Amino acid sequence: MKPKKEANHSAKKPVVGAQMFTLRNFTKTIPQIQDTLKKVGEIGYTAVQLSALGPVDPKDLARVVSKSGLRVAATHVGWNRFQKELDQVIEEHRMLGCTHPAVGGLPGEYFSLAGLTKFVQELAPVADRLAKAGMDFSYHNHNHELAKFGDKTWLETLLSMTSAAQLKAEIDTYWIQAGGGDPAAWIRRCAGRIPLLHVKDMAIMPDRQVRMAEVGHGNLNWPEILKAAEESGVEYLLVEQDDCYGRDPFESLAMSYAFLKSMGYR
Repeated sequence: MKPKKEANHSAKKPVVGAQMFTLRNFTKTIPQIQDTLKKVGEIGYTAVQLSALGPVDPKDLARVVSKSGLRVAATHVGWNRFQKELDQVIEEHRMLGCTHPAVGGLPGEYFSLAGLTKFVQELAPVADRLAKAGMDFSYHNHNHELAKFGDKTWLETLLSMTSAAQLKAEIDTYWIQAGGGDPAAWIRRCAGRIPLLHVKDMAIMPDRQVRMAEVGHGNLNWPEILKAAEESGVEYLLVEQDDCYGRDPFESLAMSYAFLKSMGYR
């Protein structure tokens, strides 16, 4: 009788990072970015995902990031820039020491089977160039990617039409749940092609309002999600909260970090 195969629990724990979209009102200028990165580091974060920054010089950005001591785990860049300014995008990521550029979403024209095919065709040369530069490309989902076309969701079809080398999945726990999916199951489905995981919680208010919440302060199954993340090779747990509902977003990031730290992540 063959011994039962055990799960790989020796996998490296993912690093907790702050998705800067949460702090987009505090990152319009280089001095603001410098101050914000300092506050993020003081919370305990060692990594960030750069997103929704003001129109700043990439060299100035690389300088303040380097001085902050924080690692740039990933970015969000508009799809139009990947298509039209790829050389510049690659150079900016080299300056930042970042190998995980990602797209935060696509224009509406892509959300059909024809649009999906168009995206896959456009992606091929972009992914090839990024790979040659030592980088990969991740796609971040919302809930509409779980709309079905035939018997499969848009996101399932996208993953089946691309290789893991071409496309990584930046699964967002809140948006998967909002689309009627199981976050842990989706993470496992993307095992081996999911370096980045967006972690945000979902809370239900007494008036039935559905809200984003600080990690550990809503209803998502974090023990199972985090177990799936470790098993699937996630490198970074990126805390994002699009709306903090009047709470200071720095406080929200601190609450999420404290919970993840209590679960053994930092």
